Amino acid sequence: MAILDLRNAGGYLHFDGDQCAAEGEKRATQYQSAQPFPHIVMEDFLDVDVLRRVVQEYPSREGRHYFDRPQERFKYQFNPHTVESGIVRNLLAELNGEPFLKFLSAMTGIDGLISDPYYAGGGLHETLSGGHLSVHADFNVHGDMQLERRLNLLVYLNEDWDEGFGGNLELWDKKMRKAAVEVAPVMARAVVFNTSLDSYHGQPNPLTCPSDRSRRSIATYYYTALPIETNLPQRTTTFQTRPNTGDKTDVVVKYHHFVDDWVPKKLHGIARKLGPKP
Repeated sequence: MAILDLRNAGGYLHFDGDQCAAEGEKRATQYQSAQPFPHIVMEDFLDVDVLRRVVQEYPSREGRHYFDRPQERFKYQFNPHTVESGIVRNLLAELNGEPFLKFLSAMTGIDGLISDPYYAGGGLHETLSGGHLSVHADFNVHGDMQLERRLNLLVYLNEDWDEGFGGNLELWDKKMRKAAVEVAPVMARAVVFNTSLDSYHGQPNPLTCPSDRSRRSIATYYYTALPIETNLPQRTTTFQTRPNTGDKTDVVVKYHHFVDDWVPKKLHGIARKLGPKP
């Protein structure tokens, strides 16, 4: 039985927010106390039959770019926007949806998580025999959204994976002395971990699987907003009046904005009580 259910609504699969929050809370202590940095490894994370459908509809590598450099060899990334599969798009959309964010927030203790509709670096991954990904810390700011990267989720899609094939994910200690955790990429196993400038991880040893096999996974990343500039005024909805009309000025909102901008913060409550009423 999977940790998180995917419920069917007229053919569309979706998570339930209450279940997601409850399952996240169950794992909060385990996640937040883990070493070398907060993480968790979960078996049977999603329905294996759904994941098998994803595998059956995996995109072709033909004409696709792959990484081939000393640090990263024979690795493909498939943005779901370029994949002609309903189940792939459905599942990736749900992993970016509010119910799943509730699961992550409850488990990690990180509020205000934001998913990535651009799938920068995320989506479906595939590494061929001989491929690897050196130990690294991920980019920390999303270039388009200007958000801080906080979490990685990996869901593995490799059935009947022989441990002799290699491909283990390694989580290294912060001083880069040793791999503190190793995770084999077996079907329906999921890993979530905090991303920071010293959350070192990778798949550094080249795959030794047969040429007709590959290492496949789903990868999604999650962010929080960067701190608001201290000189940026905070505003609620600010209605405007059109010329030569009967539009009414919202004097309460204007007064509250005046208080926010000019009255010391400790006196805001008193100032609002003395101001105009709705």
